[in-house]
Amino acid sequence: MESITGFCSSFVPAWPRWSVQLLVSMTVLLVSSSGVKLLTGSPEVTEKKTAKQKKASEALLGQFKAFKMQYLTVYLVIMLADWMQGTHMYTLYLSYGVDISALFLCGFMSGAIFAPFLGSAVDKIGRKKSCVIYCVLEIIINCMEHSTNFTVLLAGRVLGGISTNLLFSAFESWMNSEFRKRKFPEAWLTEIHSSASVVNGSMAILAGIVAQWLEDMMGHIGPFKGAVGLTAVALMLILQWPENYGERSEDDKESSDSDSLFSQFKLGWTTTLKNPDLLKIGIVQSFSEGAMYTFVFMWVPTLLKLAPNSDVPTGAVFSSLMIAITIGGNSYPIMQKFFKSSEMAASAIYLLGACSMLVPVLCLTMGGNCFYPVLVAFMLVEFSIGMFMPAAGICRSKVIPDNLQGAIMNIYRLPLNLLVVTGTKCTDLLDTTTVYSIVGAWFFIAAVVQFTMTDTWKSLFESKSKASASASTKAKGKITSTPPKSKAKPKATPRRSTRTPGRSSSRSRSTTRSKSKSRT
Repeated sequence: MESITGFCSSFVPAWPRWSVQLLVSMTVLLVSSSGVKLLTGSPEVTEKKTAKQKKASEALLGQFKAFKMQYLTVYLVIMLADWMQGTHMYTLYLSYGVDISALFLCGFMSGAIFAPFLGSAVDKIGRKKSCVIYCVLEIIINCMEHSTNFTVLLAGRVLGGISTNLLFSAFESWMNSEFRKRKFPEAWLTEIHSSASVVNGSMAILAGIVAQWLEDMMGHIGPFKGAVGLTAVALMLILQWPENYGERSEDDKESSDSDSLFSQFKLGWTTTLKNPDLLKIGIVQSFSEGAMYTFVFMWVPTLLKLAPNSDVPTGAVFSSLMIAITIGGNSYPIMQKFFKSSEMAASAIYLLGACSMLVPVLCLTMGGNCFYPVLVAFMLVEFSIGMFMPAAGICRSKVIPDNLQGAIMNIYRLPLNLLVVTGTKCTDLLDTTTVYSIVGAWFFIAAVVQFTMTDTWKSLFESKSKASASASTKAKGKITSTPPKSKAKPKATPRRSTRTPGRSSSRSRSTTRSKSKSRT
């Protein structure tokens, strides 16, 4: 390892040795995790060897692989373009000398405002068309970034809030609905979500290199020009996709566009509010991703504060963090084998993120030289993010109805964006230790709420309800067994009274008459 580190350091002499060691170590772990994943077999191959999957035809497996490639190719290009502009947006605005915080805040608020309505439009106009609209918006936005006018940049951030909601709802909605339309086994869905997480991390690593090269060639605007070209390529690929709308009712097909859009919007909200599992998934997504985005704003200033001589090559650390995400994506299929369900695995992953946040809280509170423990904790956070991306996608696919995928997923974006705005404001108003405590608490809330969706939690409450029901049944049995004793005494009194002359009642007389008739 030392020889490899020394060799790599010769190419980047300005980097501190710890950053090179970190990058080399994370690369070795990435190669190892990829090898383990290949050796253990992908989920579809493993399932194919079981008795159940032997019944599936080879043609179906081939169709699945083609479908996975069709989706991941577009996802790869889209995420590369998104990461390229995301890593250099701050430096571009800094070179323009504009109010950066106002622009970012406008983007998040735009996402929060438009999120509830965009989902209904995604389901109504079609998931493929929504992906096309996303690409068109991104091309327009990246062209607007060429302007130094603050109003133009502000309008671009408003459109950016809309396009971000489409990015994280339209593509996954199309994939989930198309997956079920083609009747692939549900177990294969894990492979797509896991591969998407790996692709996301890999493109983030590549984006840092490509964006830096474009910036050196064309200045700060270079990565945005590259993003325009990549988005155009993605647009051409998306046009080859089949359209899907989920399952639409006959009434929805016959109604007008405005009525149908409003009914879809209303149905999405009412379904979410009435279904406890949908509410829980929304809470989990909001708090986990809210914690993730807040952490993104925190790691650079924290490491700069703790690093020896404040020497932190942020590009190298960023690449290491993205490698950690990729390792997490590789590790999730292996990890899931040790848990009963994806819900249980997701709960454990969120708990790992919460525990990792305890390290900077304790280190910053106690003081001292804690740079390396905090750096390792940050790697663990990104590792957990790489795992919870596929876990969250699988949990969502189990609960959200196909016909309301876009509507409900964009409803979740509303509280998420509000939490992101809250988190970013906390970084300005509160001390670092308090902010990390809040981030850890959000991860912990996500873990607890996710655990309430597991079979373990549900069986616990079912056993308690059965025990209380049996106890109440026994209590009712005791109550009902007592009255016959009290009723036996009144019956004895009439029998004695009938034997007393002159005191028989009409009921006893009628009984006597009936007995005499029977004798006759």
